[in-house]
Amino acid sequence: MKRNAITDVPGIEVGQAQDDEALTGCTVVLCRKGAVGGVDVRGSAPGTRETDLLNPVNLVEKVHAVMLAGGSAFGLDAASGVMRYLDERKIGFNTGIVRVPIVPAAILFDLGLGRPDRRPDAEMGYRAVCAASAGPVAEGNAGAGSGASVGKIFGMTGAMKAGLGTASIEIGGGVIVGAIAAVNAFGDVVDPSTGKIIAGARTVKLGPVRLGKGEPFADTLKVMKTLVGRAVLGFATKSNTVIGVVAANVKFTKAEATKMAQMAQDGLARTIRPAHTMLDGDTIFALATGGKRADVSSVGAYAAEALAQAIVRAVQAAKPAGGLPSASGQ
Repeated sequence: MKRNAITDVPGIEVGQAQDDEALTGCTVVLCRKGAVGGVDVRGSAPGTRETDLLNPVNLVEKVHAVMLAGGSAFGLDAASGVMRYLDERKIGFNTGIVRVPIVPAAILFDLGLGRPDRRPDAEMGYRAVCAASAGPVAEGNAGAGSGASVGKIFGMTGAMKAGLGTASIEIGGGVIVGAIAAVNAFGDVVDPSTGKIIAGARTVKLGPVRLGKGEPFADTLKVMKTLVGRAVLGFATKSNTVIGVVAANVKFTKAEATKMAQMAQDGLARTIRPAHTMLDGDTIFALATGGKRADVSSVGAYAAEALAQAIVRAVQAAKPAGGLPSASGQ
């Protein structure tokens, strides 16, 4: 049964864990049999692990999981819990001595919304992977999206709650392309079919001064052209990033998986305005689980579509939290 989730891709499971009080969490994308991996980092403030390994010129071909986590750089520890789980099951790269699980990771900064002293750690990562399944995936305030927010040119005062979203597309020949994203962007999230803002920076009033002239959205791009916008950019929060994974049941080389990740970033650029700024750490992983032969251009094009849908779903499914409103209003 199709779930419109990355778990529609054969060989992909998702597990999540979170701390609802601290508003942080982690999401693991698990591929027990291994998947050829790629990555594309476009933001200028990334927090990552094992991304060099995914360079096509380097040795290791397959990864066994990808960890997406909150907690800023502290959250990279969540991947260690996944490594422990895989090590217990003897899943990993065979070195001839021991099998070493390959678990790339990326984090987002959510420490300003909940409790900064509680972050995803190895124990939370272990709980997340123990919960992994090929079933439905919780969206919105779940996993790595628990403390995510968007529209932060005026800081958290004018921001909105975002979260985690997922989607999948069948592209013919039995090929399924899926995506999952935790959306914690500096910019606004727009509906790519209309160009209208769904969630983003709201107009705020500081004393007698009203920042942003739109109702209810300030429109980050327009604000950036103003004198006020240029002034606040120097103080704008650097706690932003969209992190995600795209996957397909195709036979790809590492170079092709890397191209898939690169093309998927176009979906991010279509839905986040502005994207890939100096204040973001936008990072997208790609996984090819094998099975079908397909053209990388087609798969990459639909990876971008699936990622765009996942980003939109992430804000539509989000619920108010940490004093921030959400697009759902619920």
